[in-house]
Amino acid sequence: MSEPQPTAQHPAHENAPENSRVLDPRSLRALAHPLRIQLLRALRHHGPATASQLADRLGESSGATSYHLRQLATHGFVEDDPERGKGRERWWKAAHQGTVFDESLYRNPDPEVQGAVEVFLHEIANIHTQEVNTYLGTRHDWDDKWNGASDISDFTLSLTAERARELNERIHTLIAEYGTTADPADPADPADAAKAQRVRMHLHSFPQHGTN
Repeated sequence: MSEPQPTAQHPAHENAPENSRVLDPRSLRALAHPLRIQLLRALRHHGPATASQLADRLGESSGATSYHLRQLATHGFVEDDPERGKGRERWWKAAHQGTVFDESLYRNPDPEVQGAVEVFLHEIANIHTQEVNTYLGTRHDWDDKWNGASDISDFTLSLTAERARELNERIHTLIAEYGTTADPADPADPADAAKAQRVRMHLHSFPQHGTN
């Protein structure tokens, strides 16, 4: 995923963003809390902020955001922003651009790790649902060409686990290419540069019983 956000990435760590964090059991347990995931997401999407600013954005108390930011910092997910933290308030920034969920976590026998896996994956799924609903609720604010360039599709395929993994890896590779290569439009032309928007892409692939 080229867009910075804590998102589960199973295939191909080499397709993860540069400066990304691969979760291990300890760091997963530290991150697997709805507010911590939202705080990290906010810092990655919107840039450095104080605990009070994040509290306003997320509808939480500054005491709660301050506590969970310190916990995230303890485990290396966020850090002080030295360019801004010169006043009384502490400014925070994300320490990495992305998060990689290693599939070995699924096989970890520790019940606490498995509980953290469930919290983390369900929170990411909730975030994806919120983002799609937000787009649908605001799509009339966008130029018609963006409505035509957006996509909400689903497909049903007959695949082995190996073929599903291969497909996921190929899709991740393609997305990574678009995230790291320049747009064909002339980058020297400010008008062309202004046309680019942040685009979110979600990839969901999972087995399904035929009776569903």
